[in-house]
Amino acid sequence: MLASARKTDIIQQFRTHESDTGSPEVQIAVLSERITELTEHFKTHKKDHGSRRGLLMLVSKRRSLLDYLKRCDADRYRDVIGKLGIRK
Repeated sequence: MLASARKTDIIQQFRTHESDTGSPEVQIAVLSERITELTEHFKTHKKDHGSRRGLLMLVSKRRSLLDYLKRCDADRYRDVIGKLGIRK
């Protein structure tokens, strides 16, 4: 589970204005952090298939948000994938 302090740091880093908590950039960044945590979890818990299903859903949600951002504003899309180091 993502710690509250870490989530606040991510939101502050990726927000587009002062009270922004739900823009696609912020959502993608938070999902990416959760995906990273789950990936680390699977290095020690290889048979945790329930959480693996959750990971696949998170990856799918992030992909949908990235597709939306790419469709609406390609510059913001390139900026987000550059900051997060996501390929594609």
